[in-house]
Amino acid sequence: MLSFEEDPSLPELLSIEQQQRLCRLLGELGGGSLQISEKPEADAEPVELNLETLGWLHGDLSSERRQAAARLLETILVHIVKYRLAANLHHDTTEASYAELQSRNRALQASRARYKALSEQLQERVEAQVKLVEQAQRQLYESARLRAIGQLAAGVAHEINNPLGFISSNLRVAAEYLTELDNKLQGNEAAVELLEDFRALLQESLDGSQRIANIVADLKTFSNIDQADFVPCDLNALLISTCHLLQAETPRAQVIQLDLGELPALAGFPAKLTQAFYNLLDNALKALGEHGHIRVTSRSTRQTVEITIEDDGCGIAEENLGRVFDPFFTTRDVGAGTGLGLCVARDTLAAHQADIQLDSQVGRGTRAILRFALN
Repeated sequence: MLSFEEDPSLPELLSIEQQQRLCRLLGELGGGSLQISEKPEADAEPVELNLETLGWLHGDLSSERRQAAARLLETILVHIVKYRLAANLHHDTTEASYAELQSRNRALQASRARYKALSEQLQERVEAQVKLVEQAQRQLYESARLRAIGQLAAGVAHEINNPLGFISSNLRVAAEYLTELDNKLQGNEAAVELLEDFRALLQESLDGSQRIANIVADLKTFSNIDQADFVPCDLNALLISTCHLLQAETPRAQVIQLDLGELPALAGFPAKLTQAFYNLLDNALKALGEHGHIRVTSRSTRQTVEITIEDDGCGIAEENLGRVFDPFFTTRDVGAGTGLGLCVARDTLAAHQADIQLDSQVGRGTRAILRFALN
């Protein structure tokens, strides 16, 4: 491509074929033949462009006709140069515009990529904040619910303890009086037989009062929800307390079978762990059929403490298994559950460096495996 600063040569303006064709046409116009050469010959007419000689026109035409042909060729060359320069200018302008468009497009693509990255980062932050808000809401809801239950349980335990104390004391004193009466009524078979029945009634009453005392002790453990620091926890004892609470609540809990191995003490919140166990066992109870059973086992290894809660109930559908830990997800009827039981249990276990694995098959039951890491 030519530029304004260059002095073009004749081959740069016209190819050999074009030169030959142009000379033939000029020769036909003049009535003879013409040729162009780069070196001067006899009787040759110079062909100039911008005061530069580009070639020499010679042939069998008269001098006047060669001059006219040379001037016509110079005019044609001037227009060729102008056309080339205009074409080059258009080409350069087009290339510059295209390059600018490419540069703007690259800048636009880079800007788009930056905004996309920022949008993704913002979306991630929003999702993280939403999760934090949801978790805080769940914790606030569950904490408020547990606090209300705990306060009620603590109040009930306190109110029960007072009358239970003198009931147990009076029953023991009555048993002692019964022993004295038995010594004084020796020989009276009817009275002795009556005293034996009375002693059996007193013993049943003492056993009942002791059972109430155990339930009160479990309620005290369950109500200790505001504990600020971790304390050593006996997970087996917490499981037993949870079963006692469920058995006091419903006769169905009698189907829970405990197979507990020796476990090391773990640091944690007893009340929150009891609540997590309660939620899992309560779900298992509600999934049982008429003759179902629940088996709770515990064991320890060098790295973990493992608790398994297994039932032979209705099981969980495969499409729901991945959502059971989602907040407020429940397959029960409206009003029959909040959908927070498993979610809260998972969060509580996570706070105690534990995880939960849930395996289930429809019609065969569900198994929850809880693993606590040993530091």
